[in-house]
Amino acid sequence: MGIDDRVLIFDTTLRDGEQSPGCSMTQPEKLRVAKALAELGVDVIEAGFPAASKGDFESVNAVAREVRGPIIAALARCAREDIEIAAKAIAPAAHGRLHVFLATSAIHREFKLGMAREEIVRRAVQGVRWAREHCADVEFSPEDASRTELDFLAEVVEAVIEAGATTINIPDTVGYTVPDEFAEVFRYLRRNVRGIEKARLSVHCHDDLGLAVANSLTAVANGARQVECTINGIGERAGNCALEEVVMALKTRESHFKCRTNINTTRLYPTSRLVSSITGVAVPRNKAIVGENAFAHESGIHQHGMLKNAQTYEIMRPEDVGLLRSSLVLGKHSGRHAFRERVRSLGFELEEAELNRVFEGFKALADRKKELFDGDIEALVLNAEGHESSPWSLAAFEVSSRFGEDAQVTLTLRHTDGREVSANGRGDGPIDAAFKAVETATALTLRFRKFEVRALTVGEDAQAEAVINVEHGNRSYRGVAVSTNIVEGGVNALLEVINRIELAQRNASRQPANADRDAIAGAANPAA
Repeated sequence: MGIDDRVLIFDTTLRDGEQSPGCSMTQPEKLRVAKALAELGVDVIEAGFPAASKGDFESVNAVAREVRGPIIAALARCAREDIEIAAKAIAPAAHGRLHVFLATSAIHREFKLGMAREEIVRRAVQGVRWAREHCADVEFSPEDASRTELDFLAEVVEAVIEAGATTINIPDTVGYTVPDEFAEVFRYLRRNVRGIEKARLSVHCHDDLGLAVANSLTAVANGARQVECTINGIGERAGNCALEEVVMALKTRESHFKCRTNINTTRLYPTSRLVSSITGVAVPRNKAIVGENAFAHESGIHQHGMLKNAQTYEIMRPEDVGLLRSSLVLGKHSGRHAFRERVRSLGFELEEAELNRVFEGFKALADRKKELFDGDIEALVLNAEGHESSPWSLAAFEVSSRFGEDAQVTLTLRHTDGREVSANGRGDGPIDAAFKAVETATALTLRFRKFEVRALTVGEDAQAEAVINVEHGNRSYRGVAVSTNIVEGGVNALLEVINRIELAQRNASRQPANADRDAIAGAANPAA
């Protein structure tokens, strides 16, 4: 049987992904994700399970009305009422699909359904026929297929294809199978199911044993031409096959798999971040493709190789997944080569002896801090040159905050040149107001990226560590301060950043103009 080289990407973030505890989305949020998926280039969006609730029906219907490009699919059990509700939900779609399912494994037949084999076949066939009354594009899934007897699985698949199913999805519903075993499932079906060439084979894997992507790729290697997956791998229990991982595996190893997708891979990172922000489920730092560390290098040996040729330690380009550049993260494992390049990219030219002194200070600081940011490097260089390290300090502040009203902060900052500057700030809470007052007092505008507070001790008077991440002039800065007062800690963390920026500006004003320096900084300065 000839098999084409196109693998369809069936995204079930809005259905299976949303079923994951803590991942529920409102209708407007589902529409945002659906539109992002369309921009990403997925072939099918499974928008939900309309029979589950009125809200689910309305969300699927809204996606079908407003999103163009992908096929819009709705899930239904092999029950007439479910199928009719699903058909109404996807009716506005330019291209709709009904996805019907019925469990086939022995354990599900006995304990969940209480049905004999013959009844399962009859129900499956009837469900597909009912779906075909409403839609020409019908997908059938034998739930728990990976634990179903192969001869019975083949019998069900053959029957539903004859009834009109155009896609046959083979799910590893509980994440139980392993690659070699799963490969045999697909080989068996292709050898033993009459009419198998009339339908597209699909795969849907869960990650209970951490094998969802591996099993999905195995299925592709054995004839599957649709992969069902979710952004960031979210889904029930341990989650689903991660879309970004399977897509980049097929792209990076295209010569091996000899197939392709139509995904715009430069949209993977922003789509991942959108789903993470909406669901509130953070992407682990070490997550393949879209994690913070996916293109970050701290080891000195790795960094040296990266500086010579990125392909020494990167099998993909960060630009291919929507990132601007790789990140050479400076930490205690970093080497002199990466440190020298970062110092140069920040605009400093040091003699070898001076560089060695600063590098020793860097290593000592790295033993105390997990990561060092550009501001840390600047401070080390400037302190080595004998500059004042803290121009601004907090002299006093007063907070006024009432329920239902903007918070107000009045503060006074003291500068080492003898000035005292007072300013007012109003904002959505004391921290927001305090930060605005600091910006006014220092006449400095920043882009705030993250603010975190965590308790360092226990009790009502616990000390808290305030951590702030900001950007200024295409560079990233992080400030840290500890206080029992969150506002004081936040202000001091922000002042740590502002002091580094001011010292860097002073240094730049004393440096001779260098036309190449900006180019070097733009190319080599990653956001740490």
